[in-house]
Amino acid sequence: MSIRRFLRDGAFRLARKDLAHFLDDNEEHLVRFFREELAILDESIPEEHLYIDIHMEELGEVIVRAALHAITRFLREDHSLHEQRVQIPIQPETEEPTLKLKDSKT
Repeated sequence: MSIRRFLRDGAFRLARKDLAHFLDDNEEHLVRFFREELAILDESIPEEHLYIDIHMEELGEVIVRAALHAITRFLREDHSLHEQRVQIPIQPETEEPTLKLKDSKT
C-alpha cells in the first residue's frame, strides 16, 4: 500500500464519525437546499409544463434523505438494516388525491 493511500485511509478513519455527526446535525439544512435546487429544476424542464406536474421537490426530498441515511450508515460502519424508513410526504386525508394538469397554452 502506498504512503499516500495509507494516509488517506487513516485520515478517513479518524474523520468518519465526525462526518456522520455533521450529516445528522445538518440534515434539515441539506434537504432544504436540495428542495430549493429541485424547485428550480422543476420549473426549468419544459416537459413539466406540458404534462402532469410530478412535484419533484417531494420526490427529491425522499431520495436525498435516503441517500443521507445511507451515507451516515456507511460512515458509522453500521451494516444492520434499520426498519426506520424515510417517510414520503402525503396529502392530508381531507383532500382527495388528484393529478394536477398544467395548461400547456400558457
